[in-house]
Amino acid sequence: MENENPKSRAESWAETMLGHTADASGGITLAHSDSWAGSGTRELVDRRSREELENENLTVLATRSFSGGNRVLEEEPDPFRTCFERDRDRILHASSFRRLAGKTQVFVFPQDHQRTRLTHALEVSQVATSVARAIGLNVALTEAIALGHDCGHGPGGHASEDALSPYVEGGYDHAVWGADVTLVPLNLCVETLDGIRNHSWSRPAPQTPEGEVVSWADRIAYVCHDFEDSVAAGVVTTDQLPEQVRVVCGVRRDQQLRTFIGAMIDATAATGRIAMENKCADALATFRKFNYENIYMRKESRGQAESVIRLLRALVEHYIANPRLMYSPGERNLFDANSNEAIKLAVTYVGGMTDRFACRQAIFLLNWTESQLPKGIGI
Repeated sequence: MENENPKSRAESWAETMLGHTADASGGITLAHSDSWAGSGTRELVDRRSREELENENLTVLATRSFSGGNRVLEEEPDPFRTCFERDRDRILHASSFRRLAGKTQVFVFPQDHQRTRLTHALEVSQVATSVARAIGLNVALTEAIALGHDCGHGPGGHASEDALSPYVEGGYDHAVWGADVTLVPLNLCVETLDGIRNHSWSRPAPQTPEGEVVSWADRIAYVCHDFEDSVAAGVVTTDQLPEQVRVVCGVRRDQQLRTFIGAMIDATAATGRIAMENKCADALATFRKFNYENIYMRKESRGQAESVIRLLRALVEHYIANPRLMYSPGERNLFDANSNEAIKLAVTYVGGMTDRFACRQAIFLLNWTESQLPKGIGI
């Protein structure tokens, strides 16, 4: 007979609040009433021991972790994490990383199954660490660079760089801005920041092989997943993909990633350089060109970009003229309207916005109507 008064789910969950005390355990608490797991030893593997193992196992030119890391502000080392693991953890917990979930990858206001800047960063990390692990590089540094590489991106995709460039000497580059402005409060290692700053192919080469791997992984990831999202949205079809690409790496993302990752690993094994075999590199270049012509630069995408530029510039101008709006209630307004300081703060503030927050601010502050905002594309 069923229990006439079964416990509610909330009551059952509440009973686990304190965990479970182990008999003769020396004062410890277990997660499950029947927990059995352990490490099998009472010895710990501290950071110094792991650094020694890392030094023995990494390849000759791989970047070694050391002590507290090479940072602008010197820090005491963590007892268990390497300096690059700390960087990775700091990026994961940073608000600039979380906000990537609300920023455009290809489609403004992405649908549930379309990529955002956040999921793009995660896929870059997966590609990059797959390569780094296979060729004996520092996986933690690779992951930190990959997760942080787009934290300087503004709302609305690459159009934000065009929108914000007039207000920044030398132009707004998301890679440089991410390393030199957005992520500065995290006090990351110089190797991590260098990889983020120079992940774009238009920038100087990164100073570490791990950074070079992320440069390739970024391109591999976005070319493949932007195509997949665009097929799902009905923008392009797999039949349109150039024959060279279909022959070399197929039409599915899993086939494509396997091909490009394998080509990097094989090229590195054969030459000792972070590179890709020519046949696959040519296919990747053709693939990217196809995306540019048929996805990024199509009429609808250009229209979206123009709307984003108008929106972000209008917001920046409004904040420059009204810097008090960028401060929390009760916080002292430090900068005068239209000052150089107000300009940099406005660019930083608007560049950190998510797509939706930028649009809400345009409606609230500028009295824009929804018809003036960038339009999303449904599947």
